[in-house]
Amino acid sequence: MPGVHLILDTFPMDHPPDPNLSSLAVDASEQRAAKRHAREDARTRGFAIEAARLLKALHGEQVLIFDVRGLSDVTDYILIASGTSDRQIKSLGEDLKGLGEEHGLTKFGGEVDGQTTWLVLDFVDVIVHLFEPNTRAHYDLEMMWGDAPKVEWETKEGS
Repeated sequence: MPGVHLILDTFPMDHPPDPNLSSLAVDASEQRAAKRHAREDARTRGFAIEAARLLKALHGEQVLIFDVRGLSDVTDYILIASGTSDRQIKSLGEDLKGLGEEHGLTKFGGEVDGQTTWLVLDFVDVIVHLFEPNTRAHYDLEMMWGDAPKVEWETKEGS
């Protein structure tokens, strides 16, 4: 074709190009990305577990963590807990916000309904739902995410 020039590398027949050489750089890059992702996931999972333990220590009830990686395009972990009053729910939310800051996680967003029967804290990779028990039963997020594996977070002592 006029105006088109192809440059072909030629190799002696006894030394053909190694197709693995170019893939070595790609493999190393993929390995670094996988290690970085694993560190980030461990950090996120660690935060979710520590948040669950904090909620339990502050008398949050029925604390659950769902691993929704691969099931949700929005987040990796969903933490659900109940509080006994609007005052306690607000206090738990403030304590979780502080824990997020300690972990370098900024609260991306949050919502609370008018009577504080449902408070949502969005830490991007972890979304926390704090409910008054009747509101929790009404929305039944456990059923919605029931296919997701639950994360074991309680220590052997049951804390």
